[in-house]
Amino acid sequence: MSNRFFSFLRKLAATLICLSGASQIAALWQRDLTGAALMDALLGTVYLIIGIGLFGQSRFSLFMAIVIPLWAGGMLIYTQPQMDPLYALRITIDAIVILFSAIVLWQVRNNPSV
Repeated sequence: MSNRFFSFLRKLAATLICLSGASQIAALWQRDLTGAALMDALLGTVYLIIGIGLFGQSRFSLFMAIVIPLWAGGMLIYTQPQMDPLYALRITIDAIVILFSAIVLWQVRNNPSV
């Protein structure tokens, strides 16, 4: 496959994680100000930082785009016995970001010119 395809996947993952992070921060205006809401906003900030890194060329940001959403999704599934549709959407977007980042990281590892 061409390098343009993997660049597209990386930019798509960056866009998705930035939108997810921005929506988590924006949810502060819709929710009560509890500890869980503040932790979601903090996680949203981390997502934005990872997304900005994905727009660059770093392998570290690809690794973090796999680890942090995987951890966040696991914690969300563990702590929420009844899954809200918005949380299900968030986990789905996290899974897509993880998949795209893993594909690009694998390609970058095997072909450093990507």
